[in-house]
Amino acid sequence: MEKESSPMLIVLSGPSGVGKDAVLSRMKEHDRPYYYTVTATTRIQRENETDGKDYIFISENEFRNMIGEDELLEWAEVYGNLYGVPKNQVIEALERGYDVIVKTDVQGASTIKQLMPEAVLIFLSVSSVDELKERLRGRMTESEESLNTRLNTSESEMEEADWFDHVVLNETGKLDETVFKIEEVISIERKVKSRNILDDRGDLID
Repeated sequence: MEKESSPMLIVLSGPSGVGKDAVLSRMKEHDRPYYYTVTATTRIQRENETDGKDYIFISENEFRNMIGEDELLEWAEVYGNLYGVPKNQVIEALERGYDVIVKTDVQGASTIKQLMPEAVLIFLSVSSVDELKERLRGRMTESEESLNTRLNTSESEMEEADWFDHVVLNETGKLDETVFKIEEVISIERKVKSRNILDDRGDLID
């Protein structure tokens, strides 16, 4: 059946440590018809990560070439590393009719909203800054200096939630509930867009 609305670009963002990767991993297990973009980065690959699946790991020269060729939807330097969303992934998936989900930091979400105002921005949050700090410390993937930088940045990013379209609380131990709330947001947005299309058709008929 053909969708009543155009495919959507959904941006999932929030501070470091809030659980974006875990949420997306669980969403993929639900086997919904979304296209998940893979971010390119110059960050060193961690032991539990797969190149091309978790991230596209490239050199800084390769990344700079992508910037020069305008191949990135958005990019930013975060904690001394470069991150960016390849533009071709998004365009090709939307053209094939898929709802596209992009994971990015708060800065990247702002850039995408400026380029594509129709994008749906979801801010993943936690109940308190203290909880966020505990999650970051619990990951034990950073040096002490890097951890302190992330802690300070994440605390300021928590204050950016107000300009997002939706805020979803990712409570500890309630991953499935978080996924349900995100999919509920997507369903609501799809209905709104479908209704707008019908309204536009009505205006044409009138």
